[in-house]
Amino acid sequence: MITKADKNAVRRKRHARVRTRLSGTEARPRLNVFRSNKHIYAQLIDDVNGVTLASASTLDKEINLDSSSNLDAAVKIGELVAKRAVEKGVKTVIFDRGGYLYHGRVKALADAARENGLEF
Repeated sequence: MITKADKNAVRRKRHARVRTRLSGTEARPRLNVFRSNKHIYAQLIDDVNGVTLASASTLDKEINLDSSSNLDAAVKIGELVAKRAVEKGVKTVIFDRGGYLYHGRVKALADAARENGLEF
């Protein structure tokens, strides 16, 4: 039986392997996704300068949700991070799913970001 700690260790290892090939720039930052059991987070990161350009999470005060760990919350975070990115003048990004499978909350966040102006 695989425990949660083992699953997370496997995910971190997969994420580190993918990160050797993914790097965000100022013109095309990396859209990083992290999901926990209770929340979901998204950041636009310029890896060259080591700067976070924009971020959104279910912990933000301006988001009023019944539950912060479902598909609706992921869609709201995708919309919010896309809106903040467009305000900063960012249109294209590199999507970094953080070692998670591309389905469920991660896919919902990505689709919402695409619908609100981000290209990846």
